[in-house]
Parts: sequence; structure tokens; C-alpha cells
Amino acid sequence: MTERRSVAIHVPVLARVEGEGALDLRIEQGDIAELRLRIFEPPRFFEKFLEGRHYTEIPDMVARICGICPVAYQVTAAQALEDLFGVELDPWARVMRRVFYCGEWIQSHSLHIHLLAAPDFFGCGNAIELARIAPDEVRRGLRIQGLGNELMDLFGARSVHPVGVRIGGFHGAPSLARILDMRDKLRAALPEAEALIRWAAAIPVPQDDQVFVSVATRHPADYAIERGDIGASDGLRIGAEAFDAHFIERHEPYSTALFSTYHQQPYLVGPLARLNLNHEYLPGAIRALLADIGLVLPSRNLFHSLLARAVEIWLALYEALRLLDGYRVPDSPWVPATPRAGVAIGCTEAPRGLLWHRYEMDDAGCVINARIVPPTSQNQGRIEEDLRLSLLNFGLDHPDDALRLHCEKVIRNYDPCISCATHFLRLNVARA
Repeated sequence: MTERRSVAIHVPVLARVEGEGALDLRIEQGDIAELRLRIFEPPRFFEKFLEGRHYTEIPDMVARICGICPVAYQVTAAQALEDLFGVELDPWARVMRRVFYCGEWIQSHSLHIHLLAAPDFFGCGNAIELARIAPDEVRRGLRIQGLGNELMDLFGARSVHPVGVRIGGFHGAPSLARILDMRDKLRAALPEAEALIRWAAAIPVPQDDQVFVSVATRHPADYAIERGDIGASDGLRIGAEAFDAHFIERHEPYSTALFSTYHQQPYLVGPLARLNLNHEYLPGAIRALLADIGLVLPSRNLFHSLLARAVEIWLALYEALRLLDGYRVPDSPWVPATPRAGVAIGCTEAPRGLLWHRYEMDDAGCVINARIVPPTSQNQGRIEEDLRLSLLNFGLDHPDDALRLHCEKVIRNYDPCISCATHFLRLNVARA
């Protein structure tokens, strides 16, 4: 007979790069009476910092918003401003932006799989414990992550808060010798990425099907990364400028971070949402591999996000290798830009999901107003809903430690921030 008990689980600290948060869970008489993901980080004022700044400063400033995803912020800002200024990128720069972005996907996804998410499914408290039972797999993951960092450094001059992007292209271009060396490394990494997919597919994860709306950028010819319209699994297809007509940000009294809704409901952004919406654009080789491992898309199991990240690692390696084929050093890695007043809007796919920027500019090319909607805030409502449904499916009669661990799995499933790798759910349990 199921024990109908009352439990209050308070998780005081959720350590994240962006700040800190907490989780409150109260179970009364065998049902969830309260579930709140509380974000209490102090305001960072990045959007206010941008006001009055010249457009040439924006790419380097927004790179500081996230240490894991600086490329996403740089490329989104640059492309939004280039669109407003009427800048037509050289085809070389447009292609290399995608290669640059691939480096970020590779390093971020590999970090999340091996240091944040996978230990949970092996009963390990951290990646060091996982390395004791799966040393070859963890070493492989670190090699892949390191390659992603190298690819970011190639175009960004460094892998953390890179400084290579400018409005109109890049500040510099890598030499042919460096590109040839990178291509050899990318080619050697593809079999490792395939092995990673097979390993990730074999990890036993909860069978936790849910109904949710996937939201991601879509492109008519490519698996969307750095360009595309905004799409949803219910058929929506809009330009970035129409974001506010369908997506609403709101405050919750228990959180200093905004919650986003799509037509009054939570929605999913990130690797699984992208895979659900764009899997037909995957290369034939990876589609055959997914058929071999039995992954059916679109997937309604949020725990397939780990496998989706592994798939996107393979894709990013493949894309970078393909796009660097026939590389040439351009006459100039950038084209000039002439600022003008107006509103600049753009979106790309950060590793964690859709990233949307809006800048109101004056005729001198300075920011009047800035607004940035990151994927983490867009997923917060979905995380709460996932926690509720997943806990009900898991069973509320489990011991407190098991409930806590399940909550950890769900939350870590969404956010590849490195600080989540620590024991971020410290519990105080009160029983009625």
C-alpha cells in the first residue's frame, strides 16, 4: 500500500554560472501541493551596461554573459546588427561563423554529458566517480570537449570569452596550416563521436514520456544553428521580429529571473527540441545510426536530451569538417559597416537553446535599449512542469533522497552549466 505522507523538501542552493537558485517541493497526502524553481540571483544589468555603447563594442561585451556559450551571444548580436545596418557578409565569413559556432556546441555538449548529466545515471556523485568505472568514456569526452575549445580558439583567438568576432565578419583569419591541422583532428574525432552516441544510447534513463511543445530555429536547407526562423512543433513558423507576438516573459513572485511562455504554456528549447524539429536535415550517416540504435523522433522523453547532445556533437564535427573543406584565406575577413538608427533583432541556437536579442540603436551606432532572452529563462517553466510530471511518474512514495536525486536528474537535464556538476541540491527535509 502506498504511503500517503507529507514531506517538505527545501533545496536552498542551485549553483549556476548565472547565479543561484533553489527548489521547493511540498508533498501532502501523496500529492504535490507546491513545486517551485526559485531563481534568486541578483540582477546582472548586462542589458543596462550595453546602453550607450558603440556597436563595435557589443560582440565582446555580450561574450561575458556566459563563460560556456560566449559564441552564441557574439554571433546573435553581430548578426542582428548586421541585418539592421544592411551588411552583406562575405560568403567566407558566413560559413566560418557556422564553423565557429560548431566549436561551442562540441565543447558545451561534451562538458554537459560527461561532467554534469551522465554521473547521475550511473549512481555516481560526480565525474571523478564516473571516471573510476568508465575511464575510457570520460577520457574520450574530455578529448572531444578539448577539440571544441580548439575550434573556438581558431576563430576567436581564445576559447573563453573569445574576441575574434566583429560586425562584418571576423578580426582575422586562421592560416591554411592551422586549418589543415584542425581538419585532421575533426576527422579523427568522428568515430569517437559515433562511439559516444552508442554509449549514450545504452545509458538506462527513465521512460518518462510527456506532451510538450518544442521550439527551435528552423532553416529550409540546414540543421539550424546560427541562422533560421523560429519554429514550434505545433506548426508555428515566424521571423525573429515576431517573437514578442507569441512568447511572453513574466515575473513570478518567488523568482528574480523571468519565466517565458508560448501561447500561455511552457515550452522546451535546447538539443531535444532542435532534434525533434530538425532531424530530417541530419546527414544520412547519422540518420542511419539513429535508426540502428532505435531512437524514434520526435521524442517525448525529456531524458533523451543527453542523447540529443551526443548527436549534435557528431553533427557539429561533421559540419565543421565539411565547411572547412577547400578553405581559403580571404582577402579580408570582414566587410565595413555603416551604422544607422533602428531596431536590430536576431536569434541563434545556443547549446542550451534559442537565444534572442533585440537592440534599439541611434544613428551614431550606439545602443539606446537592449533586451536579451536566454534559453535558461525560456526553459524555467518547462523545468517546473517536467519536475511535476516526472515526479508523479517516478512515484512520490520514494524516500526523500531518491526524490532529491530524481529532481537533480531533471534539472541537470536542461542546463549544461559547469557549476551544476557539484552537489547543488543540499536538502533540509521537514516532515509533517
